[in-house]
Amino acid sequence: MGIKLTKKQLAVLGFLQDFEEENGYSPSYREIMTGLGLSSVSAVAEHIDNLVSKGVVKKVPGAARSLEILDYKHEETVELFKARMLDCSEEDKKVLMRAGEILGLDLE
Repeated sequence: MGIKLTKKQLAVLGFLQDFEEENGYSPSYREIMTGLGLSSVSAVAEHIDNLVSKGVVKKVPGAARSLEILDYKHEETVELFKARMLDCSEEDKKVLMRAGEILGLDLE
């Protein structure tokens, strides 16, 4: 699949997942801004727009709290993570394991 996310995008995605699990609905852009210590709502909007363009998040136009994390945990993604982890440094392996954890991938 090959979706590459920046550290900030992973942070936003992780915040979305945690917030939705705790509250049963998606956070507002202002809640994301506050929760992640970002400087502005427009910074949040940029990260969300990038996640939407990568097919990781979906938003319903005209609806409040309409962010939805899309299931992209395909078997191919798990295999790519595992293959990459075979030839990487310990630091990169930790990053990949954390990313896999955020994405809900079973990398064991």
